[in-house]
Amino acid sequence: RAFVETLERDGPRAGRVTRVRVSEIPSSPSDTHFRIVASALDAAPRAVLPPDLAMCPACALEVSTPGARRYRYPFTNCTDCGPRATIVTSLPYDRARTSMKSFVMCVACRAEYEDPTDRRFHAEPIACPDCGPTLEMRSRDVTARGERALEEAISCLRRGEVLAMQGLGGFQLLVDATREDAVRELRRRKGREAKPFAVLFSSCDDVRRHCSLSSREERELTSPTAPIALLTRRVDGLAPSVAPRQPRIGAMLPTTPLHKLLVEGVGRPLVCTSGNLSEEPMCVDIAAASARLADVADAFLHHDREIVRPVDDSVVRVDPGGMTVLRRARGLSPGALSLAEATPTVLALGAQQKSTVALAIHGEVIVSAHVGDLHSVDGARLHEVTARDMLQFFDAKPDVIACDLHPDYASTRLAERLAAELDVPLVRVQHHHAHVMACAAEHGLTGRVLGLAWDGAGLGDDGALWGGEALVCEGDTYRRVAHLRPFALPGGEAAMGEPRRAALGLLHAVFGVEVIDHAAGMFSSSESRTLVTMLERRVSTPVTTSVGRLFDAVAALVGVAPAGRIRFEGEAAMALEDAAFAGEVAPYSMPLSDGAPAVADWGPLVRALLADVRSGAPAGLVAARFHATLAALAEAVASRSGVRSVVLAGGCFQNALLTRLVKGRLTASGHRVYTARDLSPNDGALSVGQALVASRSSARGGGAHVPGDPR
Repeated sequence: RAFVETLERDGPRAGRVTRVRVSEIPSSPSDTHFRIVASALDAAPRAVLPPDLAMCPACALEVSTPGARRYRYPFTNCTDCGPRATIVTSLPYDRARTSMKSFVMCVACRAEYEDPTDRRFHAEPIACPDCGPTLEMRSRDVTARGERALEEAISCLRRGEVLAMQGLGGFQLLVDATREDAVRELRRRKGREAKPFAVLFSSCDDVRRHCSLSSREERELTSPTAPIALLTRRVDGLAPSVAPRQPRIGAMLPTTPLHKLLVEGVGRPLVCTSGNLSEEPMCVDIAAASARLADVADAFLHHDREIVRPVDDSVVRVDPGGMTVLRRARGLSPGALSLAEATPTVLALGAQQKSTVALAIHGEVIVSAHVGDLHSVDGARLHEVTARDMLQFFDAKPDVIACDLHPDYASTRLAERLAAELDVPLVRVQHHHAHVMACAAEHGLTGRVLGLAWDGAGLGDDGALWGGEALVCEGDTYRRVAHLRPFALPGGEAAMGEPRRAALGLLHAVFGVEVIDHAAGMFSSSESRTLVTMLERRVSTPVTTSVGRLFDAVAALVGVAPAGRIRFEGEAAMALEDAAFAGEVAPYSMPLSDGAPAVADWGPLVRALLADVRSGAPAGLVAARFHATLAALAEAVASRSGVRSVVLAGGCFQNALLTRLVKGRLTASGHRVYTARDLSPNDGALSVGQALVASRSSARGGGAHVPGDPR
């Protein structure tokens, strides 16, 4: 027992004990030593693909110590840190099955690898300057290798130029974060108008010069996962264009020795963003980077260690109630979620945005790293490569394939092709049902739950755009017990990126043709006439029940949303959250109708909110009252449902204020509240929910579509 307790308490820095099983085995007089024996290759892989780990303190010290064998060596690693999933070709995890197999260990590295007392004992990516990967730097004027390549890259950054650097899981674009001209130029070249950039700092002390940093945030930044953490910014010396008009900075510390050497060499914080054009996957190898980033980067710093599968940086936010994962990637994925029950083998393909792939197998769900949006051909191709890689890596033949209801998603089309190719059933899972069940699976919930699934949009069973749903879920069935009153989005897809159009849809529903008087200043007279005509004739005006679109509309009415199109997803909702006053405020009225499902009428909210705005009420007060209104609505819906366990899911619960208020109201009224913990509340978790629903549907002989329970 003492051994087990020591293992759980004092295990490796990045280790996590998920299950302990103790069994008696016969002893032999010849068994006098602990040995590591050759891995068996005849069984299907049962281990999880190990995630990549950030540079550990020991390796950081070694890289910084003159005279050390790995002084200033960018590929230094040990058993506590370094590449894993990005270099593994198959399990078991041995060097011969990684992209390090072509680098033959030198005598010194071999001695460390075979020494049980050395921290590099069986460190599969072990390397040094004599036998490991090397750097190369290319620009229009310079080609350099090794230490000189590093020095040239540092000089490039000091001059304010854009460097494309091949990191652990793909290329990243770096530029001096203190130079406004350099950051603006990167935005222009990358086609990224205003979405905040992450910033690479050299140390926690460097972070504190620019951001507030709590002890919990510091623990996350310095953990083996080392994600990007959203921190409250202070008056600082960063270029304004790093995160225009945003109160938070995405801060990160060096995750590899290469990051450390660059940021310390420049002596200033660096913008560190994905090496891609907007809405495309990041480049993985130098050939792709040279072709796709030729007009973005001034120089390329790359290496000769193949990246087997790409991975981006994870993004988290630390809240008073814990940590919220906004993007699950390096350090967190791939990862396995233990299920409360045995499952058939299910391949689930997620949705269209923030896509991931999940494989339910052996009583676990293995979740891929963040794939991203699938609007581009390259994005869809990466998604397919990820799905096929998971099947091949785990030697899995799915019993069923799961996808979203939406027929036009690239993930749905891939699911249809794979189901036909593998001759297995296809289960289409409603978007918000999947949201709820992902969070339920994370918490091991197997009974009935009330799910509040609030997001931007997802196709409902009735063909409408849902997004403000209260669903009573149990396994592969659900019942829609409440939703927002539907409203029209003039222009359809255009309204998704233009909050004032969503506002016009609300106003038209409340005031009819008189909407033009209430929307004055939001549109030109000709625009107003055209859009109102569309609303009156119901032309290109899909209706939605989306809380996300309600956030957009209210942000426009309050005056905190951009006047035209938003510049990045969630911009208007983030502005409304940031504007909200702290402290308790009175909610607006949003009554629930009788009947099933109940309808939450936002009409009184709109009238009262407009009255506040016209009377000169501060935007912060109006924003706070709106958040309080949604929290009151959540309590009313939960109380009427009679279900005590409530799951909060969907992208709207990335909003820390909304989550805190809703959770507070529900807890105070006696409900048990569950939120995303290791998974994300956004569409990144949908594949997990799809896998769980499809698994239960398959187990009871369900059909090709899992509909809502009409009871």
